[in-house]
Amino acid sequence: MILPLGDAPNPRTVPYVTYALLLANVGVFLIISLPMSATAPDPRDPLLQTYLDTITSTVRDADLRRQVLAEITSYDLFIFANGFRPAQPSASTLLTSLFLHASIAHLFGNMLFLWIYADNVEHRLGRLAFLGAYIASGIAATVFYSLFDLGSKLPLIGASGAISGVLGLYFIWFPRNQVRLFVFLFPFLMRTVHVPARLVLGVYVIVDNLLPFVIQGGAGGGVAHGAHIGGFFAGLLFAWTADRRAMLARPAEFDDATTVPPAPARAIREALGNRQFERAAEVYFSLAPQATHRLLSADDSLTLGAWLRRAGHPHAALAVFRRHVRDYPSGPGLAEAHLGAGLLQLNEFDQPTPAYQHILAALESNPDPETAQEARRALAAIDAHRKRNGGV
Repeated sequence: MILPLGDAPNPRTVPYVTYALLLANVGVFLIISLPMSATAPDPRDPLLQTYLDTITSTVRDADLRRQVLAEITSYDLFIFANGFRPAQPSASTLLTSLFLHASIAHLFGNMLFLWIYADNVEHRLGRLAFLGAYIASGIAATVFYSLFDLGSKLPLIGASGAISGVLGLYFIWFPRNQVRLFVFLFPFLMRTVHVPARLVLGVYVIVDNLLPFVIQGGAGGGVAHGAHIGGFFAGLLFAWTADRRAMLARPAEFDDATTVPPAPARAIREALGNRQFERAAEVYFSLAPQATHRLLSADDSLTLGAWLRRAGHPHAALAVFRRHVRDYPSGPGLAEAHLGAGLLQLNEFDQPTPAYQHILAALESNPDPETAQEARRALAAIDAHRKRNGGV
């Protein structure tokens, strides 16, 4: 057994939407699922006969069919009415199905993953955007699953598709985070280990879901692997879209820079050479973001970003450093650009987890001794904060 226990680093803020989702899922289970699971259905309920006919025609295994029919509860009918059935889709069940779970084990697994991974994603996206991405991922997961089992009359329930969307966002944005795993392989191994998040989530999507999905031919097997895959790739798409929008956005402090000179690259070089940094920034941000691709040399890009940071233009500086990483992904100044972006996110935007990704990337990019030393100091600051707040 391998059980995830937590991740690091984490944001400093309280993830209110994550807590609300946890409370909603647990509340539904305690208030609705448990009581109804202990109650026999009303024989006069018109839904009962529809449910019986569906089970009789859908479940092929005779022993399993007899067991299901003998153990029907009121909650089975509630799931049948409020879970998403691909053969009879409805907009309302796309939403209600996300808050229903079949058992305590089903609920516990989903809520554990939500607890571990969602706080960083909520902090990065913001509360309303996070809630929107969560629900949209759940809907995308359900629709993707249904495409491979359009004739199914059995309901799909659970938050795992929405949570898989959170994992997809996490996979893109926090690849260098460490996930704490409890490994219990009695009697050979019983210990806690720290594993890179991208490796853990890669195993989740490929080994736990993609391979079973392919082997089973889509739906089936009692676990909605298709929903997990659909949600995860929805999260990947959301993260890519958000990153692209951030990359292409014009910083507010240079929003009025709209006059483009005839030769912008030369104008920026001359302004930098004359130490007219404000002028260089105005010309740079007067251009469409796509037009800045490799417009500056690596040295000029770092010079402009460093001045913007010192001059109190953090959003503009972050944009320049991010575009440097885009323009020179394996070229000169990569470590310095990652460090600049990381320090901005750490010190100006109070985002230690995104900062952690950039700072580790700086150390992985063959930095010079001075850059490496500054990066290690920043990592020490993040680690000190984590320990002060009870992290491990």
